Amino acid sequence: MTLKIDTIAYTNQLRQLPPAHKLLFASVILAIAYLSQVPIQMFISVWMSIWIVVYARISAMVYLKLLSMAIGFWLTSLPALAIAGIDLAHFATIRADVWQGLTVGDYYLYFSHQGIQQAGLIGSRALATTTCIYFAILTIPFVDILAILRRLGCPALLTDLLMLMYRFIFVLLQTASELWTAQQSRGGYRTRQLWLKSLGLLVGQLLRRTLENYRQMTLTLASRGFRGDFRVCCSRKYQPSNRYSFEAILGCVMLGTISGWQYAVGI
Repeated sequence: MTLKIDTIAYTNQLRQLPPAHKLLFASVILAIAYLSQVPIQMFISVWMSIWIVVYARISAMVYLKLLSMAIGFWLTSLPALAIAGIDLAHFATIRADVWQGLTVGDYYLYFSHQGIQQAGLIGSRALATTTCIYFAILTIPFVDILAILRRLGCPALLTDLLMLMYRFIFVLLQTASELWTAQQSRGGYRTRQLWLKSLGLLVGQLLRRTLENYRQMTLTLASRGFRGDFRVCCSRKYQPSNRYSFEAILGCVMLGTISGWQYAVGI
C-alpha cells in the first residue's frame, strides 16, 4: 500500500498545483476539523473525500481501503469507550447512564450513554482529521513536503531523519514481501507450528537484512562525499488554479465562520 501511495502522489490530477498551497489547505482544514463540532466534522470528511476522489481522480477503492484502516483502529477502541462495569452495590449511581446492561456475578456490565456519545465524538473527529491527512499524503509527494519544511526553517537533521525513515519503509516492506513469498512457496505456513516458526524466522531475517541495507547505504553515502545533509532536486514547475484556490479559500472561511458561531452560541 505504501508503494501505491507514493505512486498516487506523483500521478494524481492535482499534481500540477503548488505543494505549499495544498499543504496549507490541508493544515487549515485539519485545525478546523479538530476544533469544530460533529456536523462540521462530518461535512469536512465528505468535502475532503470529494477533493481526493473527484478532483484528484484517486481510485475510490484505494481511498476506502485507507479509510478502513483508520476506522478499524477506531472500532477497536469502542469496547473500552462504550462498555463500563460497576459493583452492584453502586448501581443506583449510574442508573441514568445505562443504555443496556447485564449482571455478571457481583458486577453489572452496561453500555454507557456517555461512553457511546464520547465514542461518536472521537470517531467523527478521527474521520475528519484522517481525510485531511490523506489529502496531503495522496496529492503531495514526500520530497515536496520535505522541501516545504526546509523553506519554513525546519532543522536539516529532522528533514534528513524523515527522509531516511520514509525510504526504509519501502525497504522494510519489500524485504518482508520477498521473505514471505519465499516461505509460502516452501509451505512454511501449512500448520500452526510451522506458521509460528516461519514468522519468527521472517522477523529475524527482516532485522538482519534491514541492518545490512542500512550499512550498505552508509558506505554508499560515504563513498560519494556525504557531508551531513541530503540535497533533493525539485525542478517541477507548478501552476496555481484560480478555481481550486477560490473553492478552498471560500470553504475554509465558511467552515471557520460556522465553527466560531457554534462556539459562540454554545451549540
